[in-house]
Amino acid sequence: MALEHAILVSLLEKPASGYELARRFERSIGYFWTATHQQIYRVLKRMENDGWVDARDVPQHGRPDKKEYSVADLGRAALSSWLHDPIEPDSVRHDLAVKIRGAAFDDPAALIQEVERHRQAHRDRLAHYLAGEERDFTG
Repeated sequence: MALEHAILVSLLEKPASGYELARRFERSIGYFWTATHQQIYRVLKRMENDGWVDARDVPQHGRPDKKEYSVADLGRAALSSWLHDPIEPDSVRHDLAVKIRGAAFDDPAALIQEVERHRQAHRDRLAHYLAGEERDFTG
């Protein structure tokens, strides 16, 4: 996936300024694809030049106008094309899995606390995702 596709998805959910997009990356999309503010602004400029996004000036009281971006027809077509392209599964490297296999050569009970810590971390992440789903996609 390219940053462009993550931005297109976010803008299709709701048009936004570069700053607002960066905040979304910190809150939600960033769990799957990370980007700095500078990267987002640089890619938005390129996407605007390529006709993938449209920008409109939005007046603000007491502050400079901001640009709000939305997806243009070319951007929708690019996203559609990308959505139909096959991708290779990510390779998995997981230290805990190797530790579990290696525990057969030591004391398996020594890993129980670590496995439980990972389980709780995954429960916490799932709860966070479900709260985001409730906040952003219901109503």
